[in-house]
Parts: sequence; C-alpha cells; structure tokens
Amino acid sequence: MPALLYSFRRCPYAMRARMAVAYSGAQVETVEVSLKAKPPEMLERSPKGTVPVLVLDDQVLEQSLDIMRWALALNDPDDWAMAADPDAQRQVAELIAENDNRFKTDLDRYKYAVRYPEFTQQEYRARGEVFLRKLEALLSERDFLITDHLTLADIALAPFVRQFCFVDPDWFWQSPYPKLQAWLTRFLDSELFKHAMAKHKAP
Repeated sequence: MPALLYSFRRCPYAMRARMAVAYSGAQVETVEVSLKAKPPEMLERSPKGTVPVLVLDDQVLEQSLDIMRWALALNDPDDWAMAADPDAQRQVAELIAENDNRFKTDLDRYKYAVRYPEFTQQEYRARGEVFLRKLEALLSERDFLITDHLTLADIALAPFVRQFCFVDPDWFWQSPYPKLQAWLTRFLDSELFKHAMAKHKAP
C-alpha cells in the first residue's frame, strides 16, 4: 500500500511537501483534504488536524519539513539537501526558520489585515519587505538562494513568497525586487510546481 499524503492544494506548507515528494519520485498517494470536513482516518492518525500529514507504514509525519527531509533521504539527485556542506545546511535551516516564523507572521497580517487593525495593510507589507530585501540580496549574484542550484531553501520558501505576491500582485510586480521577481517567475513556470499543483479529488 502506498504512503498517504493528506494535503490541501493552496496551503504553502502542503505545497512544499508535495514538491519534495514529487521531486524524489516517492510512491505516495495524495489525498486532497476539505478543511471543513477533514477525513476521520486522517484525524485518527494525526489529531492536530492540519496538513500536510504523511502516513507511512511505520510512522506519521506531521510537519512539512519532516516530510521534505524524508523525501530527500529517499532520493535527492540534484542535492537539494546540500549533503556534503554543513555550512550551507546551516544557512538553509536559518533561512527556513526566519521564513516560517517572522515572515509567516508578517504575511498573515498583510493578507488578513482586517483581522489585525493595530496597523494598516501597508504597514504589515512593509514589515514583510524586510525579508523580501534579504532574499533580493541573496539573489543578487546567483539565480537561487543558497548556491547555484535549487536547494531545500528555494522550495521551502517559494510558496510563501508566492502567497505574499498574490495579496497585491500589481504592487509586487512593480516593487524594487527584480531578482526576487525573476526567481518567483521561474518557480511558478517550473514543471515541478505545475505537477505539485495538479488537482486531486477529495475523498
């Protein structure tokens, strides 16, 4: 029986997990979850009720990064994990941690500013731009964030930058981040992203 990956198409965490699984070629059946009617069998294995969840024969992985690392441990032909470079691995981990914490908070407040009336949407966007400027600087001399090829960092961050972009696309595509815009465009045009965004029927 193949592993089951419970997912939600638009969730950035689920998105990055699907891309790593697809890249690795792991035999996984993707199950699209309705957030209003979560499958009882998923909740039985993962009571927290959030996606992604990967159900294996011997374990349940409930965090997107754990799923990504599981996939790369199976097969990583282009060295996304930077296996022989501990310094690069540290950079990847630090960048993902900043994305998943501070930037994700700024992104949520920018996207749902009406729920957070302490500041305006523009002020929340300005907070998020701190991270965008950091990414722009990292991309100033190469096409990818850490080295001259895709790594775990690019795939882990791109769904969140995509979400930030889509809050106000007109603003994003005219913003002073040309390297970041080119990076995001390559991501959105990639076959890997298109494959990961294929629709799956809900159970």
